[in-house]
Amino acid sequence: MPRIDLTGKAAVVTGAGRGLGLAYARALAAHGASVVVNDADAAAADAAVKSIADAGGTAVAEAVPVGTAEAADRLVRRAVAAFGRLDVLVTNAGILRDKVLWKMTDDDFDAVLTTHLKGTFTCARAAAVRMREQGEGGTLVLVGSPAGQRGNFGQTNYAAAKAGIAALARTWSMELARAGITVNAIVPVAATAMTETVPAFAPYVEAMRAGAPLPGFLRRGEGFGTPEDCAALVPFLASAAAREVTGQCIGIGGDKVSLWSHPQEIRTAYADGGWTPETLAEAWPTSVGAELQTVGIPAPKLPEA
Repeated sequence: MPRIDLTGKAAVVTGAGRGLGLAYARALAAHGASVVVNDADAAAADAAVKSIADAGGTAVAEAVPVGTAEAADRLVRRAVAAFGRLDVLVTNAGILRDKVLWKMTDDDFDAVLTTHLKGTFTCARAAAVRMREQGEGGTLVLVGSPAGQRGNFGQTNYAAAKAGIAALARTWSMELARAGITVNAIVPVAATAMTETVPAFAPYVEAMRAGAPLPGFLRRGEGFGTPEDCAALVPFLASAAAREVTGQCIGIGGDKVSLWSHPQEIRTAYADGGWTPETLAEAWPTSVGAELQTVGIPAPKLPEA
């Protein structure tokens, strides 16, 4: 089994002060990469850098909220100034402003789209410019969510942003292929501040915090685990072993890794000369409408009491 060795590579991880982002940064550093730890919270970024250094890794902090082109440029400049190059970008930064549609404000919507979607765009654009100038390829890892794949009640803004991120990965994988830059979206499922309040998960997460292991039905059945369980995917995608992997949405969590399908036509019907509302109504139940697709993230299958 070849060891994943990222020695000599430099990475930027956004939103890396805690949670999944911190796990990604630590995993990259543990495999030899030098890491720019970004977070809007300067104290969190500094603490993350210290934890990486204490474990023998190399990291520097750059505290700035992502979203603007100026912030993205700062992160790339920090990597180049500290490490001389940029090889890997992980766009993890995110916030939540959950509300149902009729209660969501413009500010709720804009704040989430700015951090998640525009932050991914601006950071990836700045990184791609630098990687193309270096001429040695690179890796973009965009962080998606099951909500972006299937929708989720109360998450208009978040689901829209994460669905957009999946589309960005597919599009950029084509645009950056000639430059040797791979682009993938990962779909992590882990116990974080964003998920630990889910009622079905809460008692198990609380027990985990107290030192108990997560049960197998969560780790395998739901693919739900710790941030560290998700982190292995990032060094893999940044390595030579994944040079042919691009344009994919890859799920990971607990003991499970998975490949999400791309949207595609699953049923078709035809009418000579085109359709009318009446012929659609007649054909729909036995043709394209015979088995409609489900929406939403399936509820966890908990063991019976």
